[in-house]
Amino acid sequence: MKYVALLSGGKDSCFNLVHCEKNGHELVAAASLRPEEGKEEVDSYLYQTVGQDAIELVANALEVPLYRKTIIGSAVEQGSEYGTRSSSDGVQGDETEDLYDLLVTVKNHHPEICGVSVGAILSNYQRVRVEHVCRRLSLTCLCFLWQREQEELLSEMIDCGLEAVLIKVAGIGLNPKHLGKTLREMQPTLLRLNTLYGSHVCGEGGEYESLTLDCPSFKSSIILKEVETVIHSDNDFATVAFLRIKDAYLLPKLGPVSSRLYIPPLLADEALRVKDMVTEAQTVNSGCSRQRFSERGASMDTLARVGVQKFGQWVAVSNVQVDPLEGVSLEDEVLNCFELLKEHLSSHGSSLSQAVNINLFLSSMDYFPRVNSVYSTFFGTSPPARACVAVDLSGNVRIRLDCTAMQESSGAPVPMIQRHSLHVQSQSYWAPANIGPYSQAIVAGERIFISGQIGLLPSTVTLPEPRSLSIEMALATQHVDRIVNVLRNSWDGHNQSSIYWIDDVANLNAVRNASGICSKDKTAVKLYVVVQALPKRALVEKQVMFHTGRAWISEPDADARDGEEYSLKSFGMSHTQNVTKIGGTELHCEKATLDGSSEGFTLFCIKWGTNESRDVAAASLRSYANCFDSALSVRCFYSMKSKPPYSMFATLERTFSGISSLPITVIPCRFLATQNEDDWDCVLAIINV
Repeated sequence: MKYVALLSGGKDSCFNLVHCEKNGHELVAAASLRPEEGKEEVDSYLYQTVGQDAIELVANALEVPLYRKTIIGSAVEQGSEYGTRSSSDGVQGDETEDLYDLLVTVKNHHPEICGVSVGAILSNYQRVRVEHVCRRLSLTCLCFLWQREQEELLSEMIDCGLEAVLIKVAGIGLNPKHLGKTLREMQPTLLRLNTLYGSHVCGEGGEYESLTLDCPSFKSSIILKEVETVIHSDNDFATVAFLRIKDAYLLPKLGPVSSRLYIPPLLADEALRVKDMVTEAQTVNSGCSRQRFSERGASMDTLARVGVQKFGQWVAVSNVQVDPLEGVSLEDEVLNCFELLKEHLSSHGSSLSQAVNINLFLSSMDYFPRVNSVYSTFFGTSPPARACVAVDLSGNVRIRLDCTAMQESSGAPVPMIQRHSLHVQSQSYWAPANIGPYSQAIVAGERIFISGQIGLLPSTVTLPEPRSLSIEMALATQHVDRIVNVLRNSWDGHNQSSIYWIDDVANLNAVRNASGICSKDKTAVKLYVVVQALPKRALVEKQVMFHTGRAWISEPDADARDGEEYSLKSFGMSHTQNVTKIGGTELHCEKATLDGSSEGFTLFCIKWGTNESRDVAAASLRSYANCFDSALSVRCFYSMKSKPPYSMFATLERTFSGISSLPITVIPCRFLATQNEDDWDCVLAIINV
């Protein structure tokens, strides 16, 4: 795609251009924000402003037009989110809006531009705001340095021929004598300071700023003829100083210069093992064959009614659907579903802005683009995590959804009810950008809801070609792992549940075998669900519910507010299994629960036998009432592969009749399996709080 470069003049913004070019994108313009006239630097949370006296030289070296704008806003919104959760509007007076105005100008001059190059490595603050602006302008962020390991990245910059010098120092161990030195000259010092003090090798903590004098994308090199050192502040901890560029010029290159650009491998070591395991399993007969569903099997739509429950700060709404009249458009059906969802959330003191996870079930994946276009209008920044699959809904229903929300409060203890998102919309080598209005993950309290991950190539957000189950499975697993790693903050955490959505029962054993070697799946309850279709016609989708492993514990303290203080403590995860066989009926109960807490995930798997054994089995199922005591919501997966008597479903209804206010979402499936057993008739997936 054609793109504009956001230029600071530093090493990161210029090195990202090299990767953009390597990935086939075409640079047509540059854009930069500068301090007001008479100021050499401003204290901006978002922009590098030092070195702006040389930014025109950088644009000229790239041989593209430069568009500039003065920063007039300030950091009005300093939180981890930008804007509101209900709309895509910006924040009036914030410096982010200066970037919006600048890119509007660039688009007016270059309407062919579809992308924006951003040199962010670790800064969520910067990435979130640039992505917010790009979303409003229908532009794609190209951010190929995102989440790269900094020591490797610095070496790659030097090895590929990028020459940058330090033009500002502001970190411990750095002083004015380091100004003007190249990255190659500074590399040993930067590595040593990282070892001694934990300083960021690439300056991500603000330790230093740089000016790029040459890189493979430049048509000319920049020669600094005269510079002046300016001491901004001098103290024993870290002197702040910068270079004032007084005179510089361009030296044209005589011809194309070859460079060695390292591209990170698609798959890391564990993902490669997953890929090999799938490949190996595919060479063995899976024991399952693809089943055709020209007719729909038995229906459980008598259970398909809207349910809602509030449990502490949690609210769950299940089975949201409308039975549209003939001639009602799909778009109106989606709107009606969301009006119904909002009504039920509101009745329990919650709202869409507090939604943390939505499961979306469509009667055909062909509806996905139209559903998504309406769905997106209900969310702004920090949308809920989401999984979307196509299932065999009965009747005229084309969409069914459920929602989990967490109410936020200003009451003590605030840390117990915080909500924040990981909402990455940039193309990179890390993991896929969002292809819809959802976040990669929502952290709600100490629980993490991770969106269903399919095997998209991160740098292009497309599925591998030719199609490959082994690569898609490896990528889906790697994406989940990388999402968790970005979120990890002084905790190891536990995977409580992994649901593998599969579009072909013939792929079941290969997916299941590979999931067995995923290190983060060891503590998880695992379920394998064969459905009609997945987004983008993917072969597998992995949906995970994670837990940080921490819980807030209250302890009496006379000096604390309200007589209590709270401490955050870490706990292990217990994984238990129970199997009950009664006649021809089999019950399997599997739980992953945080030690000392009811927070966890439970699977009840049922194989129905004779009519006589079902009533006994139902009574046995009720004996696990303690699991339902802490149940927030239930997803009831049921198999459509055969047409068992309706009494099987009537028995299930009677089982649930004594459990008041339990929200149940009914999901028709083509095959159900767990780690050690195939062909379940029904599986109840319970979120316990």
